[in-house]
Amino acid sequence: MDYNVKLENFEGPLDLLLYLVRKNEIDIEQIPVITITTQYMEYLEIMKVLNLDIAGEFLVVAATLLYLKSRALLPACENDEDSEEAKNTLEDLKRQLLEYQQYKDVAQRLRAQNILEKDVFTHACVIETTTDDAPAIREASIFELLAALKKVIERTDAKDDIMALTMEHMSVKDKINEILERLEGVKDGVEFEALFDSAPDRLEIITTFLAILELIKMQALKVYQNENFSKMYVYTVTEDETPASPYEEELTQE
Repeated sequence: MDYNVKLENFEGPLDLLLYLVRKNEIDIEQIPVITITTQYMEYLEIMKVLNLDIAGEFLVVAATLLYLKSRALLPACENDEDSEEAKNTLEDLKRQLLEYQQYKDVAQRLRAQNILEKDVFTHACVIETTTDDAPAIREASIFELLAALKKVIERTDAKDDIMALTMEHMSVKDKINEILERLEGVKDGVEFEALFDSAPDRLEIITTFLAILELIKMQALKVYQNENFSKMYVYTVTEDETPASPYEEELTQE
């Protein structure tokens, strides 16, 4: 029987596009349509395998990107109405991304200023560091978690294709209990990738990932990442405790 995960604050298609733009370190005005479309579809495929609740807007953007990719692969012709339409569609997509990026930046500044009570915005919190030069620590997005999942899967020796896996006979509940037991009493958190050390194959890796998503949905876990590094840290959430900064932990260990 399939296991479905629905996250209340699941980011939308523009979040995914903006994430890919930043990940590839490109200018929104110079989006490489073919590359972005390929990466976007890869994320959608993983989301489908994980049975994440994908909003229709993701499919609309996917259709738009595939259309733009098909036009980009065709030779340009003079007085080609389809080429002009594709150009207008791309410009409109860029405009939406630029506006959305501005909205995200303003929202981030408002959270940083702490103008309103924290429950007015999201449940996410920013961990303050004591070092002025320390990179900002923030809660990881769903797309960053998916990227981390891809890296874990790529390191496995299993030869099976991730897209061919089924979700039958999964024991997400048992995996949830296993993760909570491992994190019990661990105040400093655990590296995200370390939670997959005992997963021998891709199916168990995906089971573990679904359990992590379910715990995030239950607000029992939070995953934090340094903005300048790829390491992620998983913490249990308590009412009277704020996770320590992973950056500070690394300084302590040095």
